[in-house]
Formats: sequence, structure tokens, C-alpha cells
Amino acid sequence: MRRTLLIAALAASLAAGCAAVPGRITWPSGDSAPSQAASPAPSPPATASAPATSPPLTPSTPAPSPTRPPLTAPEAARAMRAWVSAYNATLRKPRWWRQNTRLDALFIEGALHEGVLERNHEESGQKPGHKPIALTGAPVIYLPRPDKQPPNGDWFVARATYKDTKGRARPHVLAFFRSPGQAFRLAVATPIHWGRRMPKPLLDADGYVTDMDDDMAAAVAEEYRNFWNHEKKEGASGYRLAKDSFSRKAFPAVYKGLYVRFAGHGSIFGFRTADGGSFFLFALINSSQSVNQVLSEALLVPKGGRTIEELGANWFS
Repeated sequence: MRRTLLIAALAASLAAGCAAVPGRITWPSGDSAPSQAASPAPSPPATASAPATSPPLTPSTPAPSPTRPPLTAPEAARAMRAWVSAYNATLRKPRWWRQNTRLDALFIEGALHEGVLERNHEESGQKPGHKPIALTGAPVIYLPRPDKQPPNGDWFVARATYKDTKGRARPHVLAFFRSPGQAFRLAVATPIHWGRRMPKPLLDADGYVTDMDDDMAAAVAEEYRNFWNHEKKEGASGYRLAKDSFSRKAFPAVYKGLYVRFAGHGSIFGFRTADGGSFFLFALINSSQSVNQVLSEALLVPKGGRTIEELGANWFS
């Protein structure tokens, strides 16, 4: 299938954009990080992606520059609505998935895979799978303190209700990031599983979410990568997938002859929950160069627990 242009754009976005977001792509030994030079599309300035053996997921963050005003929750909500408007307008353009500039204006990291889906639909004679987003009610914003934002930009997580691909109203959770001077773009998103709900965050005195545990975030993301990559269902992180998770149910149905291993994961967004647990949102990506599988995960680790509860998941392939 003809995915060359999008794959190049995604590779550069992974290399250039990930270190700017709270977490960073971590590639295992032997899988080289993507090259920025491969992309014809513009990417936000950032440092190079770190290898798998690099220290903490989230670098220490200085206070925002005076020229970079702090992001507020109302501004984040308006930014999400502006993104939805831009997304819906893009969907009205003919073969929008064939222009990297349109994809790059809306998506970063694993979310760039949205264009691959439509190219696959086109090549197989199917109708486009994306539908306009019509938000139901106001989005709920999860925003870190300004002094906890990474030095190269701002991020926030949003919970919003809109129709899924089957036309059913459903809560979704999305993470957005912007580089200084640029608009917010979608990094990862997934619908919430039926019967599950987003946890209440632990808020500080000013209403900001509390920092996630970086070591736990890295271990949880690696556990999911280990699970999907090996016939031995879990790795050595000490965390375990809940028995009723989507991943456990889906694993036996995956035909391994066509399955591609996940090479790493995108930026990890998250926060501590009001009851002492931890929430994480990230995407697993099968390759740094030829992306054709992305698994988005919204996860909860209860306080003091080692079991990973899956709140939402979305597999693109």
C-alpha cells in the first residue's frame, strides 16, 4: 500500500515532537530512532528522541518564559473546540488524507496514523471512515500547573462526549500538545470502554492536576508493549494487566502472521487520581519508520496496586 509520504511525516514527528511532550518515545535496543531528514512536512523544533536506556520519562521543567503566558483551563477548552472545528473543516476537503500539510496541522505522534486509515480505505475501495465530531456538552479539561509544563510547549488532556465510528454517543479521552507559537494538535485519543469512566483527578489548591509518577508511567507502558510483543503475556515490570481488559480479550484473536511488534510508545500523559491511583494515556507504535499499527490506551493503576485496569483502548491497523 502507498503510505510513503505519511510514513515519512510520522517518522519526523516522532523524532521532533515527542521530546517536547511530557513523555518521550522510548525505542528498545536495536531499533534506531527515526530520522528528521525523512520528512517533507514541517515539524515543531525539539531535541532528539532519547534511547530506551535514557533517564526519566519527563525532564525537569523550568518555569514558563515571560513571553509564554501560562495556559488556563478555559483557554484549553477553547483550543479543543478550535481543533474540532479545524478537524471537521478538513474532513470536508477532497482526499484530505493525501496532503501531509493537512495531517501535520491536526496530528502529531501516533495520531498521524489517522491519515493511514483513510489511505487504506481509499485503496481498498471503502468509504472514508472518519466522521465529523459534534461535541455533546462542555469538555472536561485536565491541566497541569504552568511550572510543570515541559519547556518546549504545553499539553492538556480532555474528556469529551461525541459519536464513535458506529454513531453511538460515547465519552472519549484526548491529549493535545502545542509548541510555542503553534496551535494545539492531537497526540493520542481513545473512546472509553462501555461501563468504565474517567477517574477524578487529584487537584492542587489552584485546580491543576497533580504530577504522575514517571517511573510508574514508564513501567506501565512497557508492560503493555511486553504483553503484545510476546507469547509470554507479561514482562518483568511487576505490573499486570487486569483479566477483563480489552487487550487480554483481543490478544487470542490477533493473527500473528500479520501482526507487527510494537517498537515503542508515544508521549505519556497522565496524573494522579483523587483516590491515590494513577491515570495514563499513551499510544504504542509498531515501528519508528513504517507505521501501520497504533494502539491507544487509557489506563488506571489503583492506589497501592500492581494491576493495570484498562479504561479505554483503540487499535488502528
